[in-house]
Amino acid sequence: MVSYLQAQNLTRSVGDKTLFHDLSFSIGEGQKVGLIAKNGTGKSTLLNILSGKDQADEGQVVFHNDIRIGYLEQTPVYPPDLTVIEACFWHGNETTNLIREYESCMASANHESLQDILDRMEQLKAWDYETRAKTILSQLFITEFNKPLSQLSGGQLKRVALANTLIMEPDLLILDEPTNHLDLQMIEWLENYLSRSNLTLLMVTHDRYFLDRVCSVIMELDDETVYTYHGNYAYYLEQRAQRLEVARAEVARATNLYRTELEWMRRMPQARGHKARYREDAFYELEKQAHRRIEEQQVKLQMKSAYIGSKIFEAEYVSKAYGERVLLKDFYYNFSRYEKLGIVGANGTGKSTFVKMLLGLVTPDSGRFVVGETVRFGYYSQEGIQFDEQMKVIDAVRRTAEYVDLGGGQKLSAMQFLQHFMFSPAQQQNYIYKLSGGEKRRLYLCTVLMQSPNFLVLDEPTNDLDITSLQILEQYLQDFRGCVIIISHDRYFMDKVVDHLFVFQGNGVVKDFPGNYTQYRSLNPDPSPRKAENTQASQGSRNAQASQGTQRERKRRMTFRERQEFESLGKEIDALEKEKADIEAALSSGSISTQEIIELSKRLPVVNDLLDEKSMRWLELSEIE
Repeated sequence: MVSYLQAQNLTRSVGDKTLFHDLSFSIGEGQKVGLIAKNGTGKSTLLNILSGKDQADEGQVVFHNDIRIGYLEQTPVYPPDLTVIEACFWHGNETTNLIREYESCMASANHESLQDILDRMEQLKAWDYETRAKTILSQLFITEFNKPLSQLSGGQLKRVALANTLIMEPDLLILDEPTNHLDLQMIEWLENYLSRSNLTLLMVTHDRYFLDRVCSVIMELDDETVYTYHGNYAYYLEQRAQRLEVARAEVARATNLYRTELEWMRRMPQARGHKARYREDAFYELEKQAHRRIEEQQVKLQMKSAYIGSKIFEAEYVSKAYGERVLLKDFYYNFSRYEKLGIVGANGTGKSTFVKMLLGLVTPDSGRFVVGETVRFGYYSQEGIQFDEQMKVIDAVRRTAEYVDLGGGQKLSAMQFLQHFMFSPAQQQNYIYKLSGGEKRRLYLCTVLMQSPNFLVLDEPTNDLDITSLQILEQYLQDFRGCVIIISHDRYFMDKVVDHLFVFQGNGVVKDFPGNYTQYRSLNPDPSPRKAENTQASQGSRNAQASQGTQRERKRRMTFRERQEFESLGKEIDALEKEKADIEAALSSGSISTQEIIELSKRLPVVNDLLDEKSMRWLELSEIE
């Protein structure tokens, strides 16, 4: 196997904290590697070093000759005056630089280098760069290609950056939390795209289903070093448990031997003078081994929640729209005691607006929410909380409460409560500005939970939390004696916690499904259908592709049959998208018979599956030289 990347003896510290020490590993051609670590241990720092955006204190990174690297940062930054399509050409890479060189050559009177440029454009498939850009942007529901980036949300900007990275068709793809801000359909599309692609991948993500289905190697960054497991996430969990068991046995053995050696070291100095020097040196190494902390977070946090009566809330025929975009239409629901509800759906269908109306932060256009008198909300918002960055962690929590009531006369101090969420006493004395993004989200979660609410409303709580934090939160929510509403795109998390779903399908349609997400997905092949306007915009981009692609197809290195297939796929996709739009229009018209509704409802998931299959095949063929 050809080694694409070799990290050799990397060391990096931030202030007096060592993130990793003498770190060495390699990534081979075709490997799909998932990097797992707790928040604050240096995942994003390591990716920045590997991508060349940062430097290690010691060590070096060696790449295979002439490989192209694509890097998706956790928080991408672009000049706000660029349009969406301009952003795809903004990051300097070999292809975009060559396109600029071609345009400069064509604008000048000297065309001596034109043939060389044309040959290189042929080799890099630069002719189809814009077409590929529009196709992948459409798959990620970005269809307004000339829209200024300043008008995009943070989630839309992340999707533009993801498309920009995929368009490059890099040999080595480095992704930092690629599923953040993607809805479920986009996550599944990306999961399918990466698992079927031959590219080499290094990825940080907390999405455990995504890790399990995409990655063939798991690297765990722990205790300032890295452990490699050649298997998927399920295999990693088994092998990690065995590794920790062996490590605990080694520490126990070292501790017993340490007691014996400590007695020897405490004897009179003259007694030691006759002993071999190597025994003293060995003692200090043994001391380090005996004092190692094998941390396995098995925290089960049970807290007292305020009493909640039988009357929770009732949504009485609630409607809400912004202009022509309908979010809710005559929605009625009577929420029951101890329900654990998950809310899923495409971005922009009104999930966050729904919970804000429930909390009284947004006013419905018509209808109302009637909330029970005993309900005490705890709200974790997607936007987060603005902490005073100059405040210490422990002081920020004490502003909320000095103690947390566990029930039965038991209490936890703010310091003890923070330790349950993996803030060590030393970290609690740190200033907030020193925390990583994930650590700040975890701190925000602490301030919400310690208020002892009886109704938790959590809007995207899994973004930026590491897997260990998610496991603690999952256990807490499973044991929580109250009501829960969760908006999340983390399928594993939803499966573990919720017992039924609201599926926001767009145009004011909300489906109530009794079960978790996996059960819903098995019965509904397309949980969040693409809107008609997205379909039409995507169709427009493919029409542009067809007109450009037919002129360049002769230059591509395809077989005759592949060329015929590639040309026909565009027509088939256009026809399927038109059929899909017609079906959706008919279903929402209210003017068709019951039998027609049944037939069209059966046909729609078939069309969606065909669209996914043919779009993926089109992308595969477009990558062939």
